[in-house]
Amino acid sequence: MSDSESRPVTPPPRASGSNTLPLTPEQVKQFELHRLKAKSLQREREEETSSSNALNINNKRPIGVTPATSNSPTAPGKQSRLQRDSRLGTYFEYDLSKMANSKGGFLVQEAPEVDEATRRKEQERERQRAMQSLEPAIYLDPDRNPKCFECGTVDINHVYRKVFGALVCKRCENDKPEKYSLLTKTECKEDYLLTDAELRDQEAMPHLLKANPHKSTFANMMLFMRYQVEEFAWKKWGSSEGLDAEYERRMSEKKKKKNRKFEQGLKDLRKRTKEGVWQKRQDAEHKHAFGPTERSTDGTGMQICHECGFTVEFEEL
Repeated sequence: MSDSESRPVTPPPRASGSNTLPLTPEQVKQFELHRLKAKSLQREREEETSSSNALNINNKRPIGVTPATSNSPTAPGKQSRLQRDSRLGTYFEYDLSKMANSKGGFLVQEAPEVDEATRRKEQERERQRAMQSLEPAIYLDPDRNPKCFECGTVDINHVYRKVFGALVCKRCENDKPEKYSLLTKTECKEDYLLTDAELRDQEAMPHLLKANPHKSTFANMMLFMRYQVEEFAWKKWGSSEGLDAEYERRMSEKKKKKNRKFEQGLKDLRKRTKEGVWQKRQDAEHKHAFGPTERSTDGTGMQICHECGFTVEFEEL
């Protein structure tokens, strides 16, 4: 007999069509009851062995709760508070629930409460800015969508379209700042000589509202498009040369006014200085206080100042 014939062979698995009968519900119930009883008995045996500090059948310490009377370092009540190393220096304990997060590493006082009127004004400014930021719907038909005036794309800035009526995309806006850049109210007044009443007119001078960067409670910042401001200024002053002439006239008038003010101040200073010196000279002059006339033997009269001793002689006729 060869070795291959004497070697044990694993029997083939049973076919799915086996002759074994399926278990009834009563048999399944009995199997579950026997399994639970076996587990209960095993748990009781493990508790008995753990009381005698014996190992279980797997040579492992049985799993259980460590009693408080145990000498184990993990026993409850045995853990003590860790001592801080004195070499780390002194430290201070703070109540984090009472600290204000200033996002800068500092403790600051809480800001005072804002009154109701200021809060309503700020909410109204936010509402005005939100109304300008709403974007309109886009049509599926590309011919119905507005296009950029410079490059013809449909990806335009809807805020500029709604506020300024300008059809321009963001790329053309960045490529042509000399036309589509935004100017502040101060720049319009100083560079283009426009007045507050003209800049507040939304129909003549449309403007975009932004939150004030200096403080949120301040009035909204007004931004104007450069080419619209230039068109309005050319119309007001005639042309760019007229604007430059008006600017030069105002600057020269301002310079003259400043010189007149300086000269007037210098004149007042000279007058005050002159009057002060004259008064000092008047105060410095000594006024003699002569006493009664004294007559000498030769018939001449004499008066003596009591303060400085100055003597005046005269003849009496």
